[in-house]
Amino acid sequence: MSLIHKNIFMNKYLVSLLICTFCFGALTEAQVGIYLGPRIGYGRGYRHRQQRPQQRNLPKFQPSVNLSFGYGFPNLDKDQLPDFYNLYKGTTTSQTGPITGAIDYRFSRSMSIGVLVTHGTVNVPYYSYNEPASPVFKGSLENWSVMLNFMRYIPATEKITPYIRTAIGINDWQQSYTDAQGNKVNMDGTPSQLAYQVGIGANFYVSKNAGLFLEAGYGKYILHGGLTFKF
Repeated sequence: MSLIHKNIFMNKYLVSLLICTFCFGALTEAQVGIYLGPRIGYGRGYRHRQQRPQQRNLPKFQPSVNLSFGYGFPNLDKDQLPDFYNLYKGTTTSQTGPITGAIDYRFSRSMSIGVLVTHGTVNVPYYSYNEPASPVFKGSLENWSVMLNFMRYIPATEKITPYIRTAIGINDWQQSYTDAQGNKVNMDGTPSQLAYQVGIGANFYVSKNAGLFLEAGYGKYILHGGLTFKF
């Protein structure tokens, strides 16, 4: 599959996933189980009375600063390594991260805004169609990304808080290509400057101010987990 077709596929996948996450958030915000009171009829005409849904007795909300550190897998930056004529990328890759860090200000019971930072590296061998026995050279990408991070929380219990993440920002790349002898090869690609991550996950608090989180999504990683703290 060419790089152009890959980008088209990824953009369609991203749009679909964004729509799904926002629809999921909207559905969870909707009131469920609204009870309509009994209809009272008099003769031909009648009127009905709608009873307001009972509100949960939630504790008073206190704004907080949330800090989290995590590790994502796999590192999807490998998809940013370019394709070259008469060469193909091997399936044996090495990667680190992405390692993530985020700080968010939760200003309401259901929303927060902050910054998500990621860092990772990927290494992929390139093979020639004419000589597939050994790689021609190795491509390496090191990435730092900074993204504006929007979190929509779905209050459940004091111990478990599901959430939807939507983050978008910029990439900073360092790329290099070396042959089998370790010599630098003058071949550069054009990885995307757009960084993004969408995901659905949950915080699991083991104490009042500390816990674990697990997340699934797309962008920089597919699976993500780590520690979260609330101040």
